[in-house]
Amino acid sequence: MKLTLKEKIQQLPTDPGCYLMKNSQKEIIYVGKAKNLKNRVSSYFSGAHDHKTTQMVSFVDDFDIILTSTEKESLILEINLIKEHRPRFNILFMDDKSYPYLKLNKEGIPNVVVSRDRKHNPKFHYFGPYPNATAARNMATLLNETLPSEEGFLPNKQKIYAKFNRTELNLSDEEIDTWRQNLIKVLKGHDKEFRDALVNKMQTYAESMNYELAQSYKDRLEALDYISDKQQVQFEANDNFDMFTYAVYQGYMAIVGLFVRSGRLLEKTMALESTLEDPDDALASFIAQFYENQPIPKELYVPLELDIQTLGKILNTNVFHTHRGKKKNLMDIGKLNATNQLENQFEVLWNREKQTQLALDQLREKIHLDKKIYRIEIFDNSHISGSFAVSACVVFDDGIPNKDLYRRYKLSTGADDVASMKEVLYRRYLRILKEDGIFPDLIIIDGGITQLNAALSVLDDLDLTIPIISLIKDDRHRTRSILLPSKEEVDIKINSAMYPLLVNMQDEVHRFVITYHRHLRKKSMTRSILEEVEGLGPIGRKKLYNKFKSLRNIKAATLEELETVIPHKVAVSLKELLAIDWNEKK
Repeated sequence: MKLTLKEKIQQLPTDPGCYLMKNSQKEIIYVGKAKNLKNRVSSYFSGAHDHKTTQMVSFVDDFDIILTSTEKESLILEINLIKEHRPRFNILFMDDKSYPYLKLNKEGIPNVVVSRDRKHNPKFHYFGPYPNATAARNMATLLNETLPSEEGFLPNKQKIYAKFNRTELNLSDEEIDTWRQNLIKVLKGHDKEFRDALVNKMQTYAESMNYELAQSYKDRLEALDYISDKQQVQFEANDNFDMFTYAVYQGYMAIVGLFVRSGRLLEKTMALESTLEDPDDALASFIAQFYENQPIPKELYVPLELDIQTLGKILNTNVFHTHRGKKKNLMDIGKLNATNQLENQFEVLWNREKQTQLALDQLREKIHLDKKIYRIEIFDNSHISGSFAVSACVVFDDGIPNKDLYRRYKLSTGADDVASMKEVLYRRYLRILKEDGIFPDLIIIDGGITQLNAALSVLDDLDLTIPIISLIKDDRHRTRSILLPSKEEVDIKINSAMYPLLVNMQDEVHRFVITYHRHLRKKSMTRSILEEVEGLGPIGRKKLYNKFKSLRNIKAATLEELETVIPHKVAVSLKELLAIDWNEKK
């Protein structure tokens, strides 16, 4: 016999440990730790709370606990549970991409590349990380196109010549070493001569009214500024460490990351969102998530409130507090910047969350749902005269796109829209059934009563009772109303809170499915022509497409450029075939 929440709370121990809040689908929606589990868990179900806590509690259907010997153990367990389950109400590091470094080879002809290596290869020098990936790529291009030298700036003619003529550079070991050391000097910020030369080039082209070239040098200077920028706090040239700090205001938290490399500071606001957690626990959890995708530094500095021994144990590195000097000054600057971020954006964030919740409540009322709406899945199909039939499912959690859960489908149903709707829904929800996954609180489809009935028949076949609606457009292709399974049509007022939410969902799924459809058409067109070239196999076709990105670019490539990827005879055949194909199209 299942105990009620009240009965479970009464039986809770007063020991330290972690608690896992679950919704009606047994999904873990929040993980917390406590010195006293009974007091902490019971506090959620009594008294007044802020909006975020009230929202979380409204979804709680059950909870589990895990006892620990000490509060420190409970923090380690909490962090590991959050990393494993990624509960929606815990503060999360949503950007799973690692930040790029610039990587310079230690041997051979110097070449600077953008790298996201989690483990640094000893055969390379690394500089970074750089939160602005575009600036890092621009910097790599700049350094590979030029030769930083004592004179400042030289076009890298030798490297360019070798690249296009597939020859080896004829340089002495001493010349190569000088070249590499100049690159290292620039990447470490010692770039006055190099910068002055770029400025002179930009001014010369601007004075001669060659503004396009002047702009290209301005772009290069901006890349150089980003990599080499000196900030308010100066450190020794061999200083390398990371630092995190935060600010909190009315349940919202801003986290700032500070990275010092070779004495230079790069800063990045890592997160800005509402949180239920204790700020210190939230920061510790956030840092642990961050270093899942980043090289762990030898030195990490955190606010005084954090337990450095526990965090050091989790990360297996040296974690410190700052009490005085430049590092204390830097921590204060990070704190000030986090506070400014909150002051500048708090009202926008608060209004956005409030408006989104209002939109979801309006939608729930309009379609006569008893329970709150958290997850919405919306579907759209696309084809051209039955060819390249595809479908897409996009997922919104709390009114926000959850792109990790987006899915694309190749369909076998051609131009039959009803059959397409049946196929995609059947495949989607049969898989969730087999994998014991999480079903949405609402399904939205595009189409009339025929498509809606088809969708309902699929849910009935799978013995599922998921609320489903269809969005109806007017003759100007604007969202007009909601069609319910009862055939009742509910008008949507343009000035209502739910109107922009529904339109945003429709636009997003349409964008996603059309992008996939175009990708398949483009890929098919390229493949169909390239498959006719004698001697050009799958590997060669893939290499061509990876290098030139499109059939148009392959057609525009010179014979010499094609020969950098495929053999001479095959390249000649390809040029001849593309010339014939293009003439026929004209």
